[in-house]
Amino acid sequence: MGHRMLNRPAAAAAVAVAALAIGAAGGVGGYALLAGSADEAPVAAVAAPVVKPSATSGTAQAAAATRAAALSITDIYKATSAGVVEITVSIAGSRSTRLSPFGQPGGESGGSGFVIDTTGNIVTNQHVVDGGGAIRVKFSSGREVDAKLVGADPSTDLAVIKVDVPAADLKPLTFGDSTTLQVGEGVVAIGSPFGLEGTITAGIISALGRDIQSPNNYPIANTIQTDAAINHGNSGGPLLDASGKVIGVNAQIQSGGGGNDGVGFAIPAATTKQVATQLVASGKIAHAFLGARITTVSQRAAAALGIPRGVLLAQVSAGSPAATAGLKAGTVTKTVDGQRYTTDGDVITGAGGVMVLSTGDLRGAIDARKPGDTLDLTVVNSGVTRTVTVTLGTRPA
Repeated sequence: MGHRMLNRPAAAAAVAVAALAIGAAGGVGGYALLAGSADEAPVAAVAAPVVKPSATSGTAQAAAATRAAALSITDIYKATSAGVVEITVSIAGSRSTRLSPFGQPGGESGGSGFVIDTTGNIVTNQHVVDGGGAIRVKFSSGREVDAKLVGADPSTDLAVIKVDVPAADLKPLTFGDSTTLQVGEGVVAIGSPFGLEGTITAGIISALGRDIQSPNNYPIANTIQTDAAINHGNSGGPLLDASGKVIGVNAQIQSGGGGNDGVGFAIPAATTKQVATQLVASGKIAHAFLGARITTVSQRAAAALGIPRGVLLAQVSAGSPAATAGLKAGTVTKTVDGQRYTTDGDVITGAGGVMVLSTGDLRGAIDARKPGDTLDLTVVNSGVTRTVTVTLGTRPA
């Protein structure tokens, strides 16, 4: 099994999309990355509970109010479907520009997207628009227009495209707060699975804090797992909460056969807003970079190894910000539940004043900052706790 991107593929590969290099690790942990993945990927996934940052009373009250104001699925669809679009990208060198209704070879790939403002900016997945061909957008009204690429970020699998239509014809969706979500909350997905535009499906948030792998092999942290049915062509479409706000961008499925098995993943709204804002402003984005391979130390592993829970530095790249700050990886290894850990390296237990219990927590703290920013890390080694200030670098492409 593997994670699969959800764009509608061209030609005979209508339901066979190349899987990303991830396999299920089992338990409630993350997902093991294959050898050769980029810096800051966990060496291997370990079972770790999803831990969310504690919300302020105001944030908690706002989240409770949102849940209390839940809409029906029909009302959500009526309120948001006009802001969801179907995206098709022609494939260079192909004579045909259409995928036949019977799945015969054609010359386009596609997915979904959603309007974010009245100037014509639309969010989608980077892998949807990666073909390099002409981009077309189809609105729920049936109107089709050309679009141009504003910017794309393979590290988060997000992109922004833009259409030139009157502001009155655009129905932007509103972002929700993905940091206050709870497992079990109801969600809906709207998109164009297999080119069937305007399709809505419903489900729940199955888990939070998952890691998936981006098109350029960097982990995307804190993604939302859902059992709402999403398939090829749902890529780039919104995952909406019960009030009709965007809490994620549907991006991948985990499936044995290429279809919906009830395990889908959405890039959280917090990440999407940050990336989209920079892409709209400058057409590009630079990610902060630590320069270390990391792995979660679960409660069980911590007890067996005699080290604290947190994130273990398994490898520090020479000349990286982590190395410059004096962070150290271990050399002595021990195996717990089939997973190998180094027991004498630094364990990061906090970042920027927030507790770190998983790789997702640390990546979230790094991703929230820009290259050149400093980040105070709480580090434990051999029972000694110290604070290390790291000046973050720029993540290599």
